[in-house]
Amino acid sequence: MNILVTGGAGYIGSITCVQLIAAGYRPVILDSLVNGKVAVLDRIEQISGQRPVFIEADVRDRARVVQVLREHAIDAVIHFAGLKAVGESVAQPVRYYDNNVQGSLVLIDAMREVGVKTLVFSSSATVYAETQDMPLHEGSPIGATSPYGRSKWMVEQILGDVAASDPSWSMTALRYFNPVGAHPSGLMGEDPQGIPNNLMPFIAQVAVGRRPSLRIFGRDYPTPDGTGVRDYIHVMDLADGHLAALRYAHGRAGHHVFNLGSGQGLSVLDMLAAFGQACGQTLPHEFAPRRAGDLAAFWADPALAEKVLGWRVQRSLQAMCTDTWHWQSNNPKGYDA
Repeated sequence: MNILVTGGAGYIGSITCVQLIAAGYRPVILDSLVNGKVAVLDRIEQISGQRPVFIEADVRDRARVVQVLREHAIDAVIHFAGLKAVGESVAQPVRYYDNNVQGSLVLIDAMREVGVKTLVFSSSATVYAETQDMPLHEGSPIGATSPYGRSKWMVEQILGDVAASDPSWSMTALRYFNPVGAHPSGLMGEDPQGIPNNLMPFIAQVAVGRRPSLRIFGRDYPTPDGTGVRDYIHVMDLADGHLAALRYAHGRAGHHVFNLGSGQGLSVLDMLAAFGQACGQTLPHEFAPRRAGDLAAFWADPALAEKVLGWRVQRSLQAMCTDTWHWQSNNPKGYDA
């Protein structure tokens, strides 16, 4: 099968391409390189022995998307392309809605024209409402609190409406929790531009000397150690979740929604201690006031994905930290090294 991977030069998309190739699929990457890095193509080839077709284009360019779908005889689409920083979305909401929602609409319409009817969408746990009831399952209340989260929820609603309007469509939304880790080869990992928005790449940059210390926002949450608790999932497990969803959804009409998480909550201090073990040093950190909008704790109920897709996480916290350190220490400046 030929799989169009939008945003396939990004962190999760590129590692999913490696897993697609290993499973016998042929990924075709379409990426605008706003967040992606063209250097990942060399790394994918080095790991897999196969260099994916790469098209530098914006998913909002309908004519180009139609051309790619036709020329490469695409069978299904995995849709990663989108802006992804919660804080940035608050400052630039129109940009986020244009890129994430309009981009998805253009892609779906292009797929409709060509007759490609299987879409696996990169959604987010940020679609869920603030609640004390844990773990979060697919039926938990929806109530995204940022333009980023709302853009993901809008696309999910569009997928559902399209699937309801035409029984030949298969639409799947995967709600990620907190992806971390890297490819175990150390050749591919997360390479955020500027100051990292997420915990693990920030810790890794402190460990490699790019940042002086980690700021931990809040130490008085109602959690075991007072710091925020989240559900972290190894990016390799997340990539495997996309393959499981693709296998399940292709040819199975309807609208499908799955959480992809570990089902376990880990605190900031848990992550810091585990990473310190992986890199063999005590990492400098300091505490700062809570950030507005941060929840004390949330984690997934991944039971539906295990029951329906036969998928569950396989990799441990130590593997998340060891693989991240392997990547960061070998590539202290990321793909620009």
